[in-house]
Amino acid sequence: MLKIITKAEAGTLESGDIHIEIERNETPEVEIDLSSTVMKLYGRQITQVIRETLSELGIAGAIVTATDKGALDCTVRARVKTAVYRACQSSEYAW
Repeated sequence: MLKIITKAEAGTLESGDIHIEIERNETPEVEIDLSSTVMKLYGRQITQVIRETLSELGIAGAIVTATDKGALDCTVRARVKTAVYRACQSSEYAW
């Protein structure tokens, strides 16, 4: 199981898809703060993809801030995974 040990991010605001920041939450809850150019149409879907990806990685107790500019689901997953791996980076989880 991965454990978040530091704040990390993936993607850039200039990339035109999605920027993800993740940090440890002291409670076992996953909190997601999403802002998106397509919030009305796809806000729930983006949030669901973030939650599913965190669940697949065994992450509980995270605060995720996402700024979306129309990213596809596969890109959302990739950015979340990258942020998680960066946040969990230690000798045990080096990749």
